[in-house]
Order: sequence, then structure tokens, then C-alpha cells
Amino acid sequence: MKNCRRLFAVMIAVVMALSLAACGGSGSSSGEDKNVIVGSKDFTENEIVAEIYALALEDAGFTVERKMNIAGSVVHTSITNGEIDIYPEYTGTGLITILQMEALTDQDEVYNTVKEAYNEKFNITWLDYAEANDGQGLFIAKRASDEYGISKISDLQANADKLRFASQGEFDERDDGIPGLTKVYGPFTWKSSKIYDNGLKWEVVDSNEADVAPAYTTEARLTETDKFVLLEDDKHMWPPYNLAPIVRNEVLEQYPEIAEVLNAVSATLDTETVTQLNAKVDIDGEEYEDVALEYWESIK
Repeated sequence: MKNCRRLFAVMIAVVMALSLAACGGSGSSSGEDKNVIVGSKDFTENEIVAEIYALALEDAGFTVERKMNIAGSVVHTSITNGEIDIYPEYTGTGLITILQMEALTDQDEVYNTVKEAYNEKFNITWLDYAEANDGQGLFIAKRASDEYGISKISDLQANADKLRFASQGEFDERDDGIPGLTKVYGPFTWKSSKIYDNGLKWEVVDSNEADVAPAYTTEARLTETDKFVLLEDDKHMWPPYNLAPIVRNEVLEQYPEIAEVLNAVSATLDTETVTQLNAKVDIDGEEYEDVALEYWESIK
């Protein structure tokens, strides 16, 4: 983290020096106001990260308009039609949901595929991706993890007959749910399997009504490591969903320094860090703007 902070400070200094040194020309070198619109999807993590982007850009001399809490179903349209200029996206979402391509499991291959396709189809650039991965996962009660020595999904498969699965129904049918897991890991012969509402999964596992449930890999309650263990996808069944800023090409051409500013943010974000930021909002009840500001102040 210290190295990330030093790198960030150097990058910001370079950006500001270049901006101040320039006295003519086009784009951001002209001395004109630098205005951008930062958006986010309508959930905690995306709002936090978008706000960090906004703060970083403001410190680099931009005037930032915020358009947060955009429905996931329309956020792509919002950037392609110019309602927003920048927002945090996930490589897996770009690949599977937007481009409707087959799932890939190598994070560099996924990133390079979406980067090329977005540039060609939508005139949008994917900047550097963060190590933070908000993808599909499975978690297990720590008591069960300790009892049976389960830390990865192959361990889970071998011990499924001792464990109670808390499904959300659709997970039993989806290609990236039990059918896909079975193809990669072998059959999961649970001791029992019951369907619960997604919002109840943490409570039913914590209260010993179940042992295992699906989750996304940056969900806030995964910070409760005395209760829950996120299992390693040791056979790389799921595609990566790495966070990255995406920017309209028109805006990036006008203000190329945006890339340096936001890439430096991404360099500080890993899965554990993002999970902890989510917990401050979803568990501790803080406002996402306050959490983002605290984090920005800690890295700039």
C-alpha cells in the first residue's frame, strides 16, 4: 500500500506539472475548464469506487459532475449516449452481459477482449483493471470449514454429503451455478439443499441452519472472518469480474491525463480492500461518500 501511495503521489504530481506547464494547444493543455461526468451503478461498491474516481479527478484539477445510482440495465446506454463520461465497470459484465460473448476465465484474456471490443464497437476505453474481483463465489461457515478442512471448492465437493446448502433457487439451474460447478468439480451430493431468499443467506448460515451458500466475492459480510470463509475457486470455474474505469474516447482524447489519475486509483484496489469499504457502508452504516473520502485521503 505504501508503494501504491508513493506511485499515486508521483503520478498526480506529473499530471499537475504537465497541466501547469502547458500554455497553449488543444484539450486540457489550453487552460480551459476541465469538466467530466462520473457515474455509478445502483449498488454500494460501485458508488464508493465512482466517488473515489471523482475525488481523484477533482484533486487533479477537474470539475466533476456526479450522476450516481444508475440502474445496471441502463448504465451502458448512459455512457454510450454521452450522459456520463466515466464509470466503474467489471470485465466479466462487459464480456458476458454487454458483448454477449462466451465466458473466459483468464483475467488478462477477458480484459484484453473487452478492451478491444469496446473501443471498436462503442468508442470507449477500458483503463487498467484493479485486482479487485467482484465475481461469483461460495462461502462456508467457519465452523464447517474448520471441522472438515475446507478452504477451496474442490474440498467442498469432496465433503458435500456432510453439508447443508442454502440455495437461492436459480443458482441450482444457472450455467454458472450448480450445473457449471458439477461439470468442473464433479457432483455435489449435499446432505440437504433448501431455497432461501438471497437476503437471508448470511443469517441462515450464521445460525447453523445451513453451512454453505453462494455469494459475490466482495460482499460486506465476508469481512466477518470469524464466521464465514470465502472458498477458493481452485479450478477457475468462474470468469473474473475485475473492476476498471471505462471512459468515452472523446473525453480521453481531450483529457489524456485522466488515464494516469484513474489507473493510479485502480492500482490500490484489491478484493480485500473493496470488501472492507463495502462493509463500512453495508454493515457499519456509513455514507458511501464519507467512506470514499476517507479512502481517498489515505492513498493520495
